[in-house]
This record gives sequence, C-alpha cells and structure tokens, in this order.
Amino acid sequence: MSSTSLQFPHRRYNPLRREWVLISPHRTQRPWQGEVNPSSGFSDVHYDPTCYLCPGNTRAGGHVTPPYESVYIFDNDYAALLPDSPEPPADVHPLLHAERERGRCKVLCFHPDHSLTLPRMQLEDIRKVVDAWTAEYAELAQVPELNYVQIFENRGAMMGASNPHPHCQIWATEHVPDEPAAETESQRAYLAEHKSCLLCDYLKVELKEKTRVVCENEHFAAIVPWWAVWPFETLVLAKRHLGSMPEFTDAEKTALADILKQVTTRYDNLFEVSFPYTMGFHQSPVDGEEHPEWHFHAHFYPPLLRSATVRKFMVGFEMLGMPQRDITPEGAAERLQALSSTHFTLK
Repeated sequence: MSSTSLQFPHRRYNPLRREWVLISPHRTQRPWQGEVNPSSGFSDVHYDPTCYLCPGNTRAGGHVTPPYESVYIFDNDYAALLPDSPEPPADVHPLLHAERERGRCKVLCFHPDHSLTLPRMQLEDIRKVVDAWTAEYAELAQVPELNYVQIFENRGAMMGASNPHPHCQIWATEHVPDEPAAETESQRAYLAEHKSCLLCDYLKVELKEKTRVVCENEHFAAIVPWWAVWPFETLVLAKRHLGSMPEFTDAEKTALADILKQVTTRYDNLFEVSFPYTMGFHQSPVDGEEHPEWHFHAHFYPPLLRSATVRKFMVGFEMLGMPQRDITPEGAAERLQALSSTHFTLK
C-alpha cells in the first residue's frame, strides 16, 4: 500500500525525535468556527522611521543602527542570554535543580530594505546572508563556554516576530538545547546500529519516492517530512553528508540560498500572502567533540492551516497526548509542488 493511500487515522514515527504524530485525514472537511486571524500583508515601505532595524534609526538604550548597505549584525539589546551569568545558588532539593546558562544573542538583518522578505530578496543578497550565518557560526564555535549555535527566523506577527524588518536571530548557548540534543541522540543511535547516517538514508527514500519532495536543486532538497506535524511543514536537507555551514563549498552556499528562496516563495504563493513561519538550522554542536552522526538540515514550521487567516493550534490532545494533523504530508506536498517558484504579483 502506498503512503498516498493512507486516508484513514494512523500514526507515523519521527526518527529524529523518536516520537509519534497522529494523522487524521478524514477531518479535513470539518467546519471551522474558531479564531480567524488577519492575513499578513506585504509592506511597500522601503524605509520606516519608526523601525529600529532600518539604517540610521535609534534602538533601545540609545544605540544607533548604522547606515548599512547589506547584512548588519549586532548583539541583541534584549538578550535572553548573557555571557557572564553567575552560578545559581546550591539546590535546596534534587527536584528543584537549576544550572547556569551563559550565552550570546545576536540579531542579523538580512537587508536594509524594510519591505523585503527572503522570497522577495535577490538570490545574491540571500547568499550574503548565508555567508554571514557561516561566519557567525564559525566565530561563536571558538568561544570555549559555548556548545551550540542556533540560527532561526520568526517570520510574521503570527509567529511572534516583534519587527517586520527582514532579520533573524542567533542564540549561542552553554548547553545543547533540548531539540538538537534529542536529534543528536537519535542520529548517534542510528549510526551505531546501521553504520550509516539517518538523514542520508531518509533522503534516499524520499528522492526515490518523490511524493513528498517539494523542490530541489543540485545540493539540497525540501521535503514535507513523513512525520510532519505542522500542516505545511518542510525539512530542507543537504544532499551531501556534512554537519555545519563552514563545511559548505561555495556552490553549496549558493544552493542553500536558492532552496530557501524556492521554499519561501512557494509558501507565499500558497495563499498569496506574506507567509508566516519559524525556520531554523540544526547543525553540529560546537562542544569540541566529533559528531559524525550529524547531518545539516533546516526546519520550516508554518502555522497556517487552510487559508491565510486560519491557523493550526497545538491544544488539547496535542498538548496532553501527542501531535495530530489533518492534511496528510503527501497532500501538503502536492499543493506546494504545484506552485510556481516565481513570486506572485501583488494585485
């Protein structure tokens, strides 16, 4: 039986997290009387005098954003992590345990133009962003007390972005966070058992079946994963086994820029809206150890469900039991595959 014929309730296994997701395809026809959100529009404002990320404007605490012309990086004015956090007091009980967490938080502006997003940027400008990501990862990896570098973008107010200016964040932490720590253990266990890479093997299956492959180029493939939780979730996988951006060739850096533009353009074209998402790269920890198990990838977690105004919520059974989705991954992939990789024209 092919995966596309699974039109009845079933659950699928996520080998990266070693968790399950419930698939309920028959629920796609249920009526919606829940919350309806305003859709995310596109900005035609190239410079906003009230935006603290636009060139020349004042940020919190009196810091001035310089008149930058390409990528601009600075330490977050409201950092969630500090490089000099002290040790907490001794535990009063083993169940009330705390640890120090030192770190760095940076903001990386993609472009000085306030109106842009990744899908609306030129490929050469996205490539400059990839170069900056690579340099920041390599620099933070050299800081002895830091063991993980998380690069992520929250796009749109629906995903909590406090500023629409094109930017992302980089958080470097003393400990490896829970999500990449779980992926480390899963990939390590798979390598020990099978003597091969989990995501290399998974990518071979997907490229052979093609059902869930949204788009690809010479060096990367974007897939709606077999175990996807969010309706139009995608997983971007490097076709070569490598652990982090500093290992990329020049061609792979350009190819990453291209696949990010392809994926985000298809997202925008799906509902003809500036598509919200959280995107992040999972790369090898920078803890000084060898990580042959690690395979570079990016997760896109977009919240939209059936239109530009109806979002997916994680509530009820999903919070208390396990994740659940209505649209099958194959159905989501089919819709994304059918879209143009050229950005739609605003009416």
